[in-house]
Amino acid sequence: MSETTLIHPDKVRAYLATDYRLGHTDQDILLTIGKHSERLAMLFARNCVSCGAFLTAYNPQGTIQSDAANAQGHAELASKLQELGLQAIEGSGSEDGTDWPAERSFFALGLALEPAQAIGTHFDQDAIVWVGPDAAPQLILLR
Repeated sequence: MSETTLIHPDKVRAYLATDYRLGHTDQDILLTIGKHSERLAMLFARNCVSCGAFLTAYNPQGTIQSDAANAQGHAELASKLQELGLQAIEGSGSEDGTDWPAERSFFALGLALEPAQAIGTHFDQDAIVWVGPDAAPQLILLR
């Protein structure tokens, strides 16, 4: 994670405390920043990939948007991942104990860091979550 950022420290703290969930069933994979996920490592192995990115188009720069704007951004993100031929698992990001609404998201299997950063920047996000071969999610700040 970058040491110099334009993002307010409270937002960074919230991003670090967020639970990043792949899926919407009892088979969900829950990602925590900095913590190895054995279930994600197994998902990587089953899909012959060594990385992936958790991305959202919701609430650019951490500013609440309308439901319609968020839905449009989510659909555009889905199209972008499909254009790139990536397998994406729908999920959500939320922080327990806050009023901030869960943000619909995708986990893109096999998406390398630089293209993941470009997508996050395109959707005007403060950060993305990227996971490398160690299956330990990293918060990647974009501003």
